[in-house]
Amino acid sequence: MPLSFRSQNHGNIAFGFFNIESDMLLLDNYFFFADDFCQWINKMAKKDDDGLKRLKCQVYFIADSEDIGDLMGAIHGIRFTGFIGKVYTLFPFPDDPQAFKQHPKGYQTRKIITSEIEDISKNREILFEFFKGGQIKIGPYLFDKTVFHELIRYVWQGGYPRWKDEIRPQYVIGMKESIIVSHNSFFKEVFSSKEI
Repeated sequence: MPLSFRSQNHGNIAFGFFNIESDMLLLDNYFFFADDFCQWINKMAKKDDDGLKRLKCQVYFIADSEDIGDLMGAIHGIRFTGFIGKVYTLFPFPDDPQAFKQHPKGYQTRKIITSEIEDISKNREILFEFFKGGQIKIGPYLFDKTVFHELIRYVWQGGYPRWKDEIRPQYVIGMKESIIVSHNSFFKEVFSSKEI
C-alpha cells in the first residue's frame, strides 16, 4: 500500500506499491516498476557526489485522478475505477488479511499491468537529480535526504505489507548491495549497521 511521504515542494505525496500481485510503484501521478526504481538507484549510487547529478528516467503518467482510480474502494471491493480499479479486478485484495503481503514475483504480472496502463497513460521522461545541498528530485518532487532514504527503505521492506515470507526480488537485493558499497554521500546511512 502506498504511504504518504513529505516532499519539499508539493507537500505530502503518495509513494509505493498499490497491489500485492504487481511490482509497479506509484509516485503521485507517476507509475514505474520497482526494478526500474532500483536500477535508477544503482546508477546514481555509482556516481560521485560532486555537484549536480542527473539521470533520465522513463515513466507512465496519468494526469487525472479519476483515471488513476480509487485505491481504497478497490481494496474493499466496492469501487473499481480507473487504472487501479482495473488492476484490482484482475488481482483482487485477498480474502484473508494474513495474505496481504507483497509478492516477490510481482514482476511476472508485468505484461498484464503494462497492457492496462498503456491505454490510460502517457509515456514521460523525468529527471532523477541530486543537488549539492543534499536535496533529491524525482520528476517534479523535491525531497530531503531523510525522506529519500525512507523511499529506498520502503522498497527494500516491500512496502506497508512487507515482502511475503521476507523474500525479496533479486533487483531489490542488488539495489541494497549498490548502496552499501557506494561512496556517494547521498546514500550514506540509508541502512543501519544492523541491516548491513
